[in-house]
Amino acid sequence: MPAPSPPDNEPQRLAAVHALRVLDTPAEAAFDRLTQLARELFDVPIAIISLVDEHRQWFKSHPGLDITQTERDTSFCVHTIIADAPLIVPDAHLDPRFVDNPLVHGEPYLRFYAGYPLRSDDRFVLGTLCLLDSRSRNFGEQELRLLKGLAGQVEELFRLHAIRHDLTETTRRYHALFHGSATGILRIDRNGLVLSINAFALTLLGYSQDEVRGQNVAMLAPSESHHLLNNFITRFVDGAAPQAMGCGCEVEVQHKAGHRVTVHLAVNAIKDESDQVTEFIGLITDLSQVQAANRRTRKEQSLLKVLHQGITDYQALMSGERLWTFLTEALSELTDSEYSLIGEVLPGDSRNALKLNAIKGPLWSPESRHHIEQLLSGDRVLKNPDSLLGRVFARGEVVIDNDVNEYTQRSEFPLGQVQFDNYLGVPIFSSGQLIGMFAIANSRQQLDQHLLDWLQPFTDTCVLLINLYRQMAEREQVMQDLADTRDQAERANQAKSEFLSSMSHELRTPLNAILGFAQVLGHNPRAPLNDKQKRQVNQIEKSGHHLLSLINDVLDLAKIEASQLSLSIEAIALNSLFEDACSTLEANAGAAGITLTCTLPDTDLKVSADYTRTKQILLNLLSNAIKYNVANGRVDILAQRQKDVVRISVSDTGPGVETDRFSELFEPFNRLDAEGSHVEGTGIGLSITKELVERMHGEIGVDSQPGHGSTFWFTLPVSTSPDAERPAGPEQRHLPETANQQTLLYIEDNPANQHLMEDIVDAMEGVTLRTASSAEIGLEMMRYAIPAVVVMDLHLPGMSGYEALTKLRDTPLYRDVRVIALSANALPSDIKKGLRAGFDAYLTKPIDIKQFTDTLNPLLGAPTRQEP
Repeated sequence: MPAPSPPDNEPQRLAAVHALRVLDTPAEAAFDRLTQLARELFDVPIAIISLVDEHRQWFKSHPGLDITQTERDTSFCVHTIIADAPLIVPDAHLDPRFVDNPLVHGEPYLRFYAGYPLRSDDRFVLGTLCLLDSRSRNFGEQELRLLKGLAGQVEELFRLHAIRHDLTETTRRYHALFHGSATGILRIDRNGLVLSINAFALTLLGYSQDEVRGQNVAMLAPSESHHLLNNFITRFVDGAAPQAMGCGCEVEVQHKAGHRVTVHLAVNAIKDESDQVTEFIGLITDLSQVQAANRRTRKEQSLLKVLHQGITDYQALMSGERLWTFLTEALSELTDSEYSLIGEVLPGDSRNALKLNAIKGPLWSPESRHHIEQLLSGDRVLKNPDSLLGRVFARGEVVIDNDVNEYTQRSEFPLGQVQFDNYLGVPIFSSGQLIGMFAIANSRQQLDQHLLDWLQPFTDTCVLLINLYRQMAEREQVMQDLADTRDQAERANQAKSEFLSSMSHELRTPLNAILGFAQVLGHNPRAPLNDKQKRQVNQIEKSGHHLLSLINDVLDLAKIEASQLSLSIEAIALNSLFEDACSTLEANAGAAGITLTCTLPDTDLKVSADYTRTKQILLNLLSNAIKYNVANGRVDILAQRQKDVVRISVSDTGPGVETDRFSELFEPFNRLDAEGSHVEGTGIGLSITKELVERMHGEIGVDSQPGHGSTFWFTLPVSTSPDAERPAGPEQRHLPETANQQTLLYIEDNPANQHLMEDIVDAMEGVTLRTASSAEIGLEMMRYAIPAVVVMDLHLPGMSGYEALTKLRDTPLYRDVRVIALSANALPSDIKKGLRAGFDAYLTKPIDIKQFTDTLNPLLGAPTRQEP
């Protein structure tokens, strides 16, 4: 027997079957009475109320049949459902749909079937009311109408079953909602009497069910609110809409114990079919936890505010000692405490002490205030280890006491001066070291571990701020020490500068005579020397220049180390610099038998550097390459641009340097074992060269191999700026007509220098020399004869050279007289100072005769004297 296909609306039909909530429910008398009636009415042995689900035909009532369900595929009722109409089978043996059905040729051997569809309210066929017989029989229209009526009764029973089920569920939900709700619920009649009250409301208000039921609801309100509550009910019954209806409002209710509880009250009215109020439902929500949560939230917000301000505004808090006041006030606010204090722990040899930083509390007595001021100023510290405070700062204990006794209070000031109810003292540790403590007293909340844990972020912030405070204090001390050290260094530098100036003057003064007379002796055409004398004078001059070079190098190095070296950075053309340096040393290279090859760079290649110092660098490197070379050797100088720098290299064919000794090349006074050689030197030149290169933002290095010569190189930044203006020579000014065009006045107090100048001028044709041992004498001599040029020492007895220059420039008659400074003060700062003061030229001792005559001749109006 093939199973019939399900109807098109099978999913919706099955949903309707399950929605009845009848499947697999126990037998019910109403359904059994109806099927029994059908058996008697139609005289059949079996009557069934069935429901068909996905896999089976289930029987709600089945008198005359022992089984409770059959498979869906063998069910007669399925055909009724598919047809959606009554199904009558007079003789199943004759119906091809059922002839091989197991219910036909086996128990209960069915021959007759009459089934009427049972429908849901939405007209889905749920099952059947069917009649079964083992005998074939006919079924007329009258019988079909009776079966239809009985089927309608079954459908009504199904609806009643659904209603009863919904009522049961509603009752269960109401019971769970009313009695198990975490909200207080009251039922109040229209007269204000309590009909019922749930357990939550009873617990909240402290009453039992019998104490409240039947009483006026006003008993649950404070006395001053009784009339308001009664008026509320009356107004609503009369048609008004009181405030608590619906959304509700916050009110206070009266606890049985007498205290008040803040709740949220919402009232809703229950009306009958005539829209008349029959009762009220009051919903009471306990706000105590909400208020506690709000208080906790406010506390947390206050704590976060303190932490945030402490971290972000710590610099402002550190100024003016505001940090301690901020922390104590914050602590008092956070803990609802009357008193609070904070202090730093001062470690001692035997025990700790406490320096009080801030304390907050009510007004103290005059005596107590005096002691507190001493503590806050640091004049006094707390030391008693057995006091409430001492147990914290001396032993590092956490002290919690919610019942401070009188004996404990007297143990140490300041706690012994007022009455305390409770006390909390907390040590502040940083990396295991006790650095401070804070304490509170007379707090309005319980002092316990929970509060201590809650304050932990505050304690951690105290650790951070105290450490910052100490670091800033140490930093201020370090800054003060650095300032003192700087002042000492500046004084030492000043003394050093004065010493260098004095050294320069004292060393150059005797050298002036030595080198000057040597030059006069060696170049005097009127009294020529024989060969031996020339060799001796040349040795004197050579040794004097070597000593002068050593003095200059030492002074240069000292100035660099003292950061007193001034540089004039400008755009300089390497082409002219190379020509200048190479031409200066060309004669030296030729005398030593060295070939000097100077590859001139492009004319537009410029570097940003100090011209004089760069020339000094080149001369140092070229001089070394010439001195430390082999016979008939070669020296090459080359410049190459590399991105933003120019690499200048000086290569020689000398003996070279071991790689592991490169670093020694630039050490002062280190000549790499050349001290005993015939080559003269100080060992300072490369050290000065390195410092000069680095001061001009360059680098210096060396590439060398023993036996293959050396290449010393340095870099300087490329400059795209135009060439700086080179300082012009002395300005040609017209002398007054009264001036003697060939007269030279030399103001010098040293007789040896006077004699040297006499010998120098003696070799100059047509020049008359006059000497004066002081500025005062020189000015007096000028009253009678104005010289063309005045050569003046600066360190003179009485009036100094600077004061004499001022006198000359302030006197109109002498204002245009040329004045040359000739001084042993040879520092660059001395030269700049002299030129700024108004000297026409500034020459240094020991005197260079050629430089002197080259400077003097233009001022005398005579041509420059040529060397023979």
